[in-house]
Amino acid sequence: MLSFLAFITWNVDPILAKIGPLTLRWYGLLFMSGFVFGTFILSHIYKSERTSPRWVDVITIYMLVGTILGARLGHVLFYDPAYYLTSEHFLEIFKIWEGGLASHGATLGILLACWLFARNNKFDYLWVLDRIVIVVALGGCMIRLGNLMNSEIVGEPTDKPWAFVFVRDADHLKPVTRPLPPGAVQVAAQPVTRVDGSETYRMLPEGTPVAPDSPMAVPRHPTQIYEAAFCIFLLVLLYSMWNRTKDRTPRGLLFGLFVVLLFTQRFLGEFLKENQEVFEDKLPLNMGQILSLPLILVGLWVLLRAGKDPKNPYGYAPRDLSEEEANGTKTIKV
Repeated sequence: MLSFLAFITWNVDPILAKIGPLTLRWYGLLFMSGFVFGTFILSHIYKSERTSPRWVDVITIYMLVGTILGARLGHVLFYDPAYYLTSEHFLEIFKIWEGGLASHGATLGILLACWLFARNNKFDYLWVLDRIVIVVALGGCMIRLGNLMNSEIVGEPTDKPWAFVFVRDADHLKPVTRPLPPGAVQVAAQPVTRVDGSETYRMLPEGTPVAPDSPMAVPRHPTQIYEAAFCIFLLVLLYSMWNRTKDRTPRGLLFGLFVVLLFTQRFLGEFLKENQEVFEDKLPLNMGQILSLPLILVGLWVLLRAGKDPKNPYGYAPRDLSEEEANGTKTIKV
């Protein structure tokens, strides 16, 4: 019934266009689109609760800085500190365009950015988090689609008919076998040795003929699509919950639910993924799963306490819009 899918060979160029010295990548475009579209959603939410949308511009700056710095430092500290924290490679920490961002680090960066925004502008911290996670879900979807365009963070091999064959993912190519497994594609690449001594492959220039002993890309779970779809589910769920209660949303409910669901999915989804770093092969759980567990516990703690503070059940924010401005019905006197 699903045989028409017959595996999907994924060979998309991560570079969208080159304009002079500038290179426009799909990942960067999708990353920024999450912020752009998110501002429209967050402006609607703030306006509906009589909080001026001008605050959205302010928190977006905090979020952008917190997300990028947190994601980069998360990758450096959680996944490859032995490489980056040396005098030889330290300056590479700042080469964000070369890749290396971690979602758990981005989460910590967002939490810190929202705390600074709330403290500096007299917002309740959990009120801010309850609204921001709605658009973070959208951003998460866009980032996972960016990972798809980069052919990175791939899944384990599978024979499911919707599997993707990531021919540009040099890190997970396999030595060729005969006969070729169903859906497998040979790729022009040659074996190389990483700095840590592990073996991988390097893609040869486009147009290089495929040799009989060239490695092969095999069908894999498109885990980027699984996670992107789950983020859309979270977006719809959280927005629907907020839309029913708005300014009477129990303080911490949306944030707690978001963290529990997102990182539970992340923990379980890692069983379908290839490890991102070699050292993870020696761990009982990979780094993504280890980092997800404390966040799940934090989410449960916040969720169990949601709305139970009698002095502050719903959180607070500046109500600096009149009802007419909030409803778009304010008349202009001439």
